[in-house]
Amino acid sequence: MNPKRKQRLTLVLFIAFGVSAAVGLALYGMSQNINLFFNPSQVEQGEAPMEQVIRIGGLVVEGSVNRDKTSLDVQFDITDFKSTVTVAFSGILPDLFREGQGIVTTGKLDQFGVFRADEVLAKHDENYMPPEVQRALDKAHGGQDVTVSEQQPTAKY
Repeated sequence: MNPKRKQRLTLVLFIAFGVSAAVGLALYGMSQNINLFFNPSQVEQGEAPMEQVIRIGGLVVEGSVNRDKTSLDVQFDITDFKSTVTVAFSGILPDLFREGQGIVTTGKLDQFGVFRADEVLAKHDENYMPPEVQRALDKAHGGQDVTVSEQQPTAKY
């Protein structure tokens, strides 16, 4: 093998190794920051990973919001009308948070099946529902389009 050909082969191998290392590091970095979405039925069936940051969406169950009088701790249930998941959150809830409304929350599922939320996102107007929540509700009802008003009447404030 002549020296010029050997230099080109070494350069090509070095570049290939560098590109594959960069792609591997990028994929590893992205996998650490991914937030998968689950609905309450999937959580109940054990599809949601434990102790990993995920998002869960559904409707806040009427009468389920329990606020601690001495702290900012709040506990409530969310549902997709098939299953219910208990959510525990410590902090200030969004102004638009209320029972019967669609929410998406980010956090971790603990070993007791309680979702420990770090963030709670509420819908932004009377007609909006997060797309993930709407798809989950539609799926829970056999592909039929479901709106919140068909399932539970909500109070207008």
